[in-house]
Amino acid sequence: MNTVIDIRNLTRVFQMGNIAVNALRGVDLKVDSGEFVAIMGSSGSGKSTLMNLLGCLDKPTEGEYFLDGVRVDELESNDFATIRNERIGFVFQTFNLLARTSALENVMLPLFYDRRGRIKNPRRAAVEALTRVGLAERLDHEPNQLSGGQQQRVAIARALVNQPAIVLADEPTGNLDSRTSIEVLSLFQELNEQGITIILVTHERDIADYAKRVVELRDGLVRRDVPITARRSARADLEALPPDEVEELEAPRS
Repeated sequence: MNTVIDIRNLTRVFQMGNIAVNALRGVDLKVDSGEFVAIMGSSGSGKSTLMNLLGCLDKPTEGEYFLDGVRVDELESNDFATIRNERIGFVFQTFNLLARTSALENVMLPLFYDRRGRIKNPRRAAVEALTRVGLAERLDHEPNQLSGGQQQRVAIARALVNQPAIVLADEPTGNLDSRTSIEVLSLFQELNEQGITIILVTHERDIADYAKRVVELRDGLVRRDVPITARRSARADLEALPPDEVEELEAPRS
């Protein structure tokens, strides 16, 4: 199995005036292709800093980061941006969809920055991505015409459209109700079963239990890295919801 993420002795120091804040103190982590990893940690643990480094939104102070075989921490800014656009799909808590823009156009947006033209037919790629997340009938809908769960599905389709090496999901259920959260997690599990590598950042243990492995950070260090032995099935949890709760939560989406 190929190693997609390989970080070695990663540190990140922020200078706050005369004070040096050690957000990461020497993190080692490997993620293989096809894994579903949850990264957990409380506020101040270094979780958000690690997410920014994994997503190529920031560079480490020291250490090495290999993404899909490419050492990215030494890249110049243009190459760094290219790697970020081609190799990483982002899913955020707040969806980050453009208003007054269709689902199809939102999903096509990352392809406008495809400098090397890897995706030859952007519209077809976006349609396929939306179909993959169950929104083939919502291509022309704008965000205000979609439920929260549907908006997050558009965001997931946008993350997939570039055929990335990893999908990095930052608190993707934070703005969703319980049932919709499980629906989104069910989609992540389905995508992972199809071979998509997923890194899920969360502070909630019950959300992390849908992954296959959990990495816990505290004080800028990995304190725990273990497989999840009693993994939850989102599909089974959806089926177990009482009928009255299903009706109540599904009604606004019709």
